[in-house]
Amino acid sequence: MAAHSLKKQLRIDIPVLPLRGLIVFPETVIHFDVGRESSIHALDTAMNGDQELLLITQRDAQVDDPTMADLYPFGTLGVIKQILKLPGDRMRVLVEGKARAKLRTLTLTEGCLLGSIAVVPAKKTQHNTVEMAALIRSVREAVDYYSKVSGQLSPESLSAILAIDNPGQLADVLAANLLEKLEEKQKILEMMDEEKRLQKVYALLLRETEIAEAEKDVQAHVREQMEQNQRDYYLREQIKAIQTELGDVDSSKNEELKERIQNTPLNDEACEKALREVEKLERMAPGSPEISLSETYVEWILSLPWGKDTPDQLDLKRARQILEEDHFGLKEVKERVIEYLAVCKIRKNLSGPILCFVGPPGVGKTSVAKSIARALGRSFVQMSLGGVRDEAEIRGHRRTYIGAIPGRIISSMRQAGTMNPVFLLDEIDKVGADVRGDPASALLEVLDSAQNNTFRDHYLEIPFDLSHVLFITTANTTDTIPRPLLDRMEVIEIESYTEEDKLNIAKRYLLPNQIIEHGLAPKSVRMNERILRKVINNYTREAGVRVLQRTIGKLVRKSAVEMLDTDSSVITIDNSRLLQYLGVPKFTFDKATNGAEIGVVTGLAWTPVGGDTLKVEVAVTPGTGALELTGNLGDVMKESAKAARTWVRSHAAELGIKDDFYKTTDIHVHVPEGAIPKDGPSAGITITTALVSALTGNPVRQDVAMTGEVTLRGRVLPIGGLKEKLLAAHRAGIKTVLIPTENKKDLESIPENVLNALTIYAVSCVEEVLPKALSLSQSEEKRQPYLTKAFPAGFSDVEPTIKA
Repeated sequence: MAAHSLKKQLRIDIPVLPLRGLIVFPETVIHFDVGRESSIHALDTAMNGDQELLLITQRDAQVDDPTMADLYPFGTLGVIKQILKLPGDRMRVLVEGKARAKLRTLTLTEGCLLGSIAVVPAKKTQHNTVEMAALIRSVREAVDYYSKVSGQLSPESLSAILAIDNPGQLADVLAANLLEKLEEKQKILEMMDEEKRLQKVYALLLRETEIAEAEKDVQAHVREQMEQNQRDYYLREQIKAIQTELGDVDSSKNEELKERIQNTPLNDEACEKALREVEKLERMAPGSPEISLSETYVEWILSLPWGKDTPDQLDLKRARQILEEDHFGLKEVKERVIEYLAVCKIRKNLSGPILCFVGPPGVGKTSVAKSIARALGRSFVQMSLGGVRDEAEIRGHRRTYIGAIPGRIISSMRQAGTMNPVFLLDEIDKVGADVRGDPASALLEVLDSAQNNTFRDHYLEIPFDLSHVLFITTANTTDTIPRPLLDRMEVIEIESYTEEDKLNIAKRYLLPNQIIEHGLAPKSVRMNERILRKVINNYTREAGVRVLQRTIGKLVRKSAVEMLDTDSSVITIDNSRLLQYLGVPKFTFDKATNGAEIGVVTGLAWTPVGGDTLKVEVAVTPGTGALELTGNLGDVMKESAKAARTWVRSHAAELGIKDDFYKTTDIHVHVPEGAIPKDGPSAGITITTALVSALTGNPVRQDVAMTGEVTLRGRVLPIGGLKEKLLAAHRAGIKTVLIPTENKKDLESIPENVLNALTIYAVSCVEEVLPKALSLSQSEEKRQPYLTKAFPAGFSDVEPTIKA
């Protein structure tokens, strides 16, 4: 008897029919279509035998040729009731499930899947117990209530289900008709204990009832609010409510975002934030305006160059060659850049102070930064800070604001495409502040190597590492850079170009480049050095070469027009063509004379476009001792004039001036070109000398220029911009220049040709200035010995030009 039972349970060479998205339960009848060749062979084999076959479900419906691993282990032994042939080599089959069976082996024989199976009998339970009766009654009541709530069961189907007394059969019928998810149905099929199976189906039925109730409530709520012209709105709300209750809606786009997040080397916080945003996307209703906001946020995170670095090319020889190719002069700047790269090569990283190039416009600050990027082999990004007053420009806007976007730091990093670009912050001295915040303070975190490894943009709200970025800043002056920000940078001065520098730059770079940019043949426009010097001196006045480049470009364009008009291939620009192309000279320089004037002294001034000579005039008239200052002077120069008058008063006796001159004489100090603002701590000795000349009647040599601030005790203080001032003196034909003693060290940076053309005296007090500046007759020398007394001991009265 046992052997006979085992024979019934173990079956071999049973045709196997894999099902896609479908599960057949015992005691159920179902029909479906068959199209695969192997499945049709299985039907034919079954029909040629006892019409039995194993109905088993695939794990993945996309697999066309399933193997043992592609099938669930349990299926249903079924019997074919009817087969109907359809067009296109398809068949519709009606089957009845008989018993649960476990697939042991699977083989493909003559195009048909055959398997050995073990029929698993259901684990019988006592049907007449109180517990079982209570369970069946509860299930029937739940089915009846579910039918009323959902309306999914017809009265005939409901009556048939309620008439079933067998707990196992009842569980199978309910699972086949009410459950939606394939995995849940398979679990029910694999449960052999009838009581546990019915309990599981009962729990799932209660869940489906709750969902149906929620759906019904949502439908009722939506119907109450819906009007005739709001059908689309009703549909969206219904989908939204269903998605909220089920929580299992997924889309290919969201899955793609999740996959990209997993494949991007984000830090832990960024990954968690991005995944949370995608989960939020999944719960949104289609058409919601928040979808685009969340998708944009995730796209911003994924578009940043996480983990992408450019290998550095720290070859000093190559760096020197690139710097020499791109720039003429700038010796100190090039040396500092090479030193910086050498240290970085030894340390194997580019951490260190932030380089800040300071100099007038057009001297090559930005192009030096580009050359550094080219020498390192890194990408280059540039951000202009001129006029930035909103902190959000640096840190971005918070996402609570409409139209929020990341700051320009993060935007530039996305543009760079790597984590270690050369990042130029241009015009850092022009950052402003107002009620919208202080951008300079926001830059402190960006430029501080101890903080920028976790830089947080207000929009992204995740840490982003900026520690591998090589930040370079540029400025015209350090005066307006906040001190905490300046403390984080190493300042490298780029001074004004000399006339010789501009001449070489024009010959080597500007003229050839402009010819090529305008599409002309090389050397088709020719200018000798004399013409170039006239262009530099008479048509441009700047510290850099930006205007010079535009002026040369204008000459090239004019030459191109003449080439076409005259059908010539080469144009040589001479004096006549220069006047024809550019017109009369725009600038002229005051040339020094060999004469002497009373109350007129030549000073030297620094301007953003280079150095210049500055005439200071003093006139005295009978009056009440008033001091009048004209010429658009700043506060510093006004204070210098007052200090000069006080020094003259304190030395009136030695100078041969009446002691009460400050009561009976009005003094008028005037600096010509009043429309141009003038200020700076370097006009003290100039005003003092002019004042002494006007009060004593002694003329001042016009071939002497001077610069330096004065104290009440007559001490001469050091000044800045000495190179630009000496270049201006040389250009104006000055023969003698007086400078503060403490500025002697700055003469090392002055070009040798300028030093050879000037006689430079270093002075420490006013007493040393007056004998060199005033032109005295013999009688005046005898009457006013104070003005001609010798310099203090140890000071060289006749000091030739100091060589660099």
